[in-house]
Amino acid sequence: MGGKGKSDLSIPLTDLEDYGSRLRSIKTRMNRTKKIFESYRDDIGDGGVYDSLDDFESNWEDGREDIGQQLDQLADLSDAVVREFKKLDDDLAKAVNDAVKVNEGKGGKGGGKDTKGDGKGGGGAK
Repeated sequence: MGGKGKSDLSIPLTDLEDYGSRLRSIKTRMNRTKKIFESYRDDIGDGGVYDSLDDFESNWEDGREDIGQQLDQLADLSDAVVREFKKLDDDLAKAVNDAVKVNEGKGGKGGGKDTKGDGKGGGGAK
């Protein structure tokens, strides 16, 4: 533990939980470029512009596939980190709760100790 009761390790799980879905959303949007270009075909006017956009989309298809695979891998890793840290947190909480229960069962709360040193127990004021 670090100073002031703050953990040495801090993971923004809320942000990380959203990270995988954001990456998958990027992949989905990235794979829709052809449809987007087609939807604006009539609005563009000049056929040369559309042809250039179509060429661009066709030329980066292989690169887009590689990027898509990497986005999937990052999203899966993100999901795994969240899942494992939640499991670790649950396991640690259970271990602490079990340890507390064991100590309470052994009289770990004190009560009746000889704090005056006279062998009579108690130790309170007379």
